[in-house]
Amino acid sequence: MRKNPWLILLLVAGLAWLWWSSRTPTTAVVDLPTVSGQPDARSPAPASAGPRASIDLPDEALETIALIQRGGPYPHRQDDGVFGNRERRLPQKPRGWYREYTVDTPGVDHRGARRIVTGGNPPSEWYYSDDHYDSFRPFEVRR
Repeated sequence: MRKNPWLILLLVAGLAWLWWSSRTPTTAVVDLPTVSGQPDARSPAPASAGPRASIDLPDEALETIALIQRGGPYPHRQDDGVFGNRERRLPQKPRGWYREYTVDTPGVDHRGARRIVTGGNPPSEWYYSDDHYDSFRPFEVRR
């Protein structure tokens, strides 16, 4: 039986496309809770208020997002520091483009592994990592 090379090429291309599309993250949207149509600048809204992101961010991440948007103060000295992207898991940008922030982990007495990394000033890119920068999930923040 003679194999058709075009059929094999098409099959390989389809499998490659499926593999690539499954590892390219989609961007989720986080709607921050509002009070009377305006964001509450004094304190983060309770995590139970408003819609949740399809990315399934922990409640503490919503609190960190609110802190970032207010400009602090931050609970950890490393927060709002430059994230170097040395492993190149995020798109290449000039040094200083990315900033990192701690997402508290209940029950631990250190910073834990959860982070939000933003890009731009003000942030135009948002990423969440729950494994200390081994992987990132992009999301958007809307007010």
